[in-house]
Amino acid sequence: MCGVTRDRLDGLLEAVCARAGLSSRDAELIKFTNDAVFRLRQAPVVVRIAGSNAARTRVPTVVRVARWLARHDLPAVRLLSGMEQPLSVDGHVITLWEHLPEVGGHLNGRDLGILLRRLHALTDPPPDLPQWRPMTEIRQRLNEPEELSADDHAFLQHECDEIEGQLAALSYVLQPGIIHGDAFLGNVIAGPLGPALCDFDSTTIGPREWDLTPVAVGSLRMDYPVDEHSPLREEYGFDVTGWEGFPVLRRLRELKLVTSVLPIFAKQSGDSSAMGAPHAQLQGRRPNRQMADVRLRSV
Repeated sequence: MCGVTRDRLDGLLEAVCARAGLSSRDAELIKFTNDAVFRLRQAPVVVRIAGSNAARTRVPTVVRVARWLARHDLPAVRLLSGMEQPLSVDGHVITLWEHLPEVGGHLNGRDLGILLRRLHALTDPPPDLPQWRPMTEIRQRLNEPEELSADDHAFLQHECDEIEGQLAALSYVLQPGIIHGDAFLGNVIAGPLGPALCDFDSTTIGPREWDLTPVAVGSLRMDYPVDEHSPLREEYGFDVTGWEGFPVLRRLRELKLVTSVLPIFAKQSGDSSAMGAPHAQLQGRRPNRQMADVRLRSV
């Protein structure tokens, strides 16, 4: 959230809580990246403040998706009921959510596979759900002012151009439809009633292969101690790594990982090189574990 101070966030939080009849006293800031997310102490509520122009434009779709999932009783985080959402405060778009405590045990790929099978089985997606256009978000992020060298910026733009051309030539084998869009275990909460999905910013109509890609890439490229892809593959019933188009989606996922953490590293260190040059991250070297850890904390 470029240019937004903590004092400004506290003022927005106080204003939206007053409008909703809630108290912002002792609220905890649990995320401050592209969005700011607060957990209230006086009520089981989470407040999410969209931090970029791209994020603000997605919020109405996020609200529609959340309400649609609730109607289908799919395990997911729920909007706070009893009010029109999203809310607007001084040009900022804000949503309020029921707090879902993480009380369950360790989540694994099977848990995500079950949720994705249920999501993909739904055949009546919300109206006006956008089509999957992954390069749009990446290009928007690269156009935002961040500490990125001209060489790295040019390299990443070239990656966008190449991957975009490869995506256009893919032939998918699974039936397209609604997808979560960022389906990895960091977007699953071990709630009191079982695993639940969260974060619908990337939910679109698109290829189901994309929802199976993040965990597969994580198992192949990161130094995770446990293989989560095998149980997801077995539960879902499809091995995306055996599909001929997987190398393209893998390359896309790696590009999204690199570009998604650039703003976070810039804020933490003032230098995007703290994560290693994007060239090294995408060409021939395993994306470092620090990048993966920051990615997990950023959602």
